[in-house]
Amino acid sequence: MKYLYYPGCSLEGSAREYDLSTRAFLTAIGAELVEIEDWTCCGASAAEAVSQNLALALPARNLALAEKMGGSNEILVPCSACYLNLKAVEEKVKHDVDLLDRINSILAVEGLHLAGRVRVRHLLEVIVRDIGPDLIAKKTVQPLEGLSIAPYYGCQCLRPYSVFDDPEAPQSMTPILEAAGAAVHHWDMGGKCCGASHMNTKMAVGMELVRSILSRARGADAVVTVCPMCQMNLEAYQGKISKLDGKNLAVTVLYLPQLLGLALGLSEQEVRLDLNLAVTAGFQQKLRHSEPVPA
Repeated sequence: MKYLYYPGCSLEGSAREYDLSTRAFLTAIGAELVEIEDWTCCGASAAEAVSQNLALALPARNLALAEKMGGSNEILVPCSACYLNLKAVEEKVKHDVDLLDRINSILAVEGLHLAGRVRVRHLLEVIVRDIGPDLIAKKTVQPLEGLSIAPYYGCQCLRPYSVFDDPEAPQSMTPILEAAGAAVHHWDMGGKCCGASHMNTKMAVGMELVRSILSRARGADAVVTVCPMCQMNLEAYQGKISKLDGKNLAVTVLYLPQLLGLALGLSEQEVRLDLNLAVTAGFQQKLRHSEPVPA
């Protein structure tokens, strides 16, 4: 398994643990990542409000760089916002030759050209379809027994491109978590919005959305995510929301490769739990008392 790797901006800053745990987990599983040379911002959520051409050209540039590198025609993307932007260009140029020509006229300034040969894939899709529960089970040496995990997908890895799961009732993490020995916390919040950037623009809306998710996560030992924005919203506001709600809604929030990495025997330092904002003492106690699989 070899993939061209697009980490994106968040994974070099506020979501550094997502990048480091993704690399560590995939190395442990036997996959090879080759980072796209000279990659740049995909435009995140800001470019479209400035310029449609910019919103298309920024992700297209990264796709063109990936095509130029060769070695694989698949780009692995952990960040859901980056995935959505790159995937949108991939899909649009398949059906719109005039758009592809317009994009290439912009890329020509840098001597780049997009042919539309690369396939953009979310990390979760790769874990579900390429790695799969059987390999996870085989590689697990520290089963997550005794831990109840709430899988949280968010919006952007599922919508509008329902490539590998049902956006209204996502289930793709369930067999993966069970293969690692965890019990899955049954809830209906996995595909609900966390508020995204409303935490900055309409905080009351964002806080209520996160409150509903944290409330339904009660009873779980951890929530696992695959999106830096979701992770930040669910981690950073637990104290404030608990105070407003009059209930302790604290819960561990991890990225999926962090949790799976622990099951594969990676240390807490290797998956960088020290960088997470919400890791409860109860979760750590259960984790450290789990029994390793006999050699």
